[in-house]
Amino acid sequence: MPEQMVASSMSKMLQTAAGVFFFAVVLSAGDAAVVEQTFVVTQVRMRHLCNDTLATVVNGQFPGPALEATQGDTVVVHVVNKSPHGITIHWHGVKQRLTCWADGAGMVTQCPIQPNTSFTYRFDVGDQVGTLWWHAHVSFLRATLHGIIVIRPKSVAYPFLKPDMDVPVIISEWWQKDLIKVDKNFSVGGSFDDNPAAAAINGKLGDLYNCSGITEDNFALDVEPGKTYLLRLVNAALFSEYYFKVARHKLTVVGSDANYVTPYTTDVVAVAAGETIDVLMVADAPPCQYYMAALANQPPPPDPQIPVFAARAVVRYTSISSRAQHMCGKEPLMPKMPDQHDTITTVYFHGNLTGLPGHPLLPQIRGHVHERLYLTLGKGSICRDRNKTFCKRGGNPESFEVAYINNVSFHLPEKIALLEARYHGKITNGNSSWNGGMPVEDLPSKPPRAFDFTDKALIPSVPGGKLEELEPTRKATMTRRFGYNTTVEVVFQSTATMQSDSNPMHLHGHDFFVLAHGLGNYDAKRDVKSYNLVDPPKKNTVQVPRLGWAAIRFVADNPGAWFMHCHFEFHIAMGMAAVFEVENGPMPETSLPPPPLDLPKCTKQRADVSFI
Repeated sequence: MPEQMVASSMSKMLQTAAGVFFFAVVLSAGDAAVVEQTFVVTQVRMRHLCNDTLATVVNGQFPGPALEATQGDTVVVHVVNKSPHGITIHWHGVKQRLTCWADGAGMVTQCPIQPNTSFTYRFDVGDQVGTLWWHAHVSFLRATLHGIIVIRPKSVAYPFLKPDMDVPVIISEWWQKDLIKVDKNFSVGGSFDDNPAAAAINGKLGDLYNCSGITEDNFALDVEPGKTYLLRLVNAALFSEYYFKVARHKLTVVGSDANYVTPYTTDVVAVAAGETIDVLMVADAPPCQYYMAALANQPPPPDPQIPVFAARAVVRYTSISSRAQHMCGKEPLMPKMPDQHDTITTVYFHGNLTGLPGHPLLPQIRGHVHERLYLTLGKGSICRDRNKTFCKRGGNPESFEVAYINNVSFHLPEKIALLEARYHGKITNGNSSWNGGMPVEDLPSKPPRAFDFTDKALIPSVPGGKLEELEPTRKATMTRRFGYNTTVEVVFQSTATMQSDSNPMHLHGHDFFVLAHGLGNYDAKRDVKSYNLVDPPKKNTVQVPRLGWAAIRFVADNPGAWFMHCHFEFHIAMGMAAVFEVENGPMPETSLPPPPLDLPKCTKQRADVSFI
């Protein structure tokens, strides 16, 4: 039995507290406040690893400024773009109830904020509580354009022991490459040389990295014996899921994606790309110094291999006596990390997440399902000559790799944002457009052909290989439209086509219930029996296991056009995305309002980056 599956006495006590916590919170209009900030986007030079790198950041900071609000608040953020790139900011995990225009998904909900212009985002955080984050939705620029969102409860206490201190822990990567060029490379097949230079915790690369004898700075957390710290973990990395540990300390998981979970205690946390995990850490170890460490995992060969990325910070006990200092040793104690090719620990970790009982949407989730989708996630290829239907594949230069959902690679709109086109009636179905309309196609409910999706023989892309006949993929702007208040089930199936990686799938505008996940090919007759319809965790990002599947359900009750995509940046750049459109409800208060008057306009020519 893995250690992370064993709950401590502290966890049991927290579960009791959670069991009596009610989700429903009534906030009067007078309770809400307005949180207002200004984000100035610029390019600055930052020095790491003996190199000066031109980074695009907010307010000169990496990571960017924290956005802190209280349940029920209205948020107003003025974005002033002084960079040379078009910019959008996505408020990752904020439901944007009837404010889809403020979601910040470039060319889906808005055109980019052009250089030397500004735009103001306005939205309510509603009844959400916990940790979310914001980031650019512009190619690879979110590597440095990101920050944490903290939403605190207003009229109720936490359903767990109140921490003595909040600590943001943002795991990210440091890049020394031109991120615009990296994005372009992946849009036409990618390059194994396009990798980050290092991992970082709160913008600090840490002492695992040095150049010419100069060691990078560590993020340091000073703690007092006996106190409890709420670590708000955010995985802002572009490429990897990370394992997180603190030497000699247990971690009690209490929340994920701004939703409370039934607490449980573990020694290792798996945080997927785009995911947030809230954990309590009690400073109950001998008063010494300890490393907190983050290690990227990846599938073993024959998957393409990237360098090992890790970062560490220091937990320092205050007022260490001279005797204790002698006993502690000179160096902080390092935790024993999982192997970088261990992809099973994350399956155990995410399988242990359960929600708090009594959520008001659960009766509907348990009832009739109106729409069912089976979405395969993988890689294929497209002919470089777009006029050709047939070309050589299996790694031949006549074709290039793309990522897909059900063998369709998402094509981003170029002249008008999809939400605007839909609002103004400029959508056409099929490949041809008329009257200046945007051509879109319906996302298929299932893949075009069935095969053994998790067959490892499909991983190598070689001439005449087993994969070659399965490679052909097409490009299209894929959407799926749902009636208001319908219940939707989606089964995500990871595949072994060209790689066997996991897939952190993120849905804008809605939280969903994760009903189950497993390894191998999904079998409805067998696997529906494993669905948790009692207390499933509520999330906005689900880690679909390597060579496995995950089943979710959500209620489509927020009108708009909502991006649904993998949060690995190379996957999204290569097309693993679609748009879920939700129709207006029957009343004005259930219908999307008109766009704000200052919504950015698209330029005549497409910008030099992909706004996804």
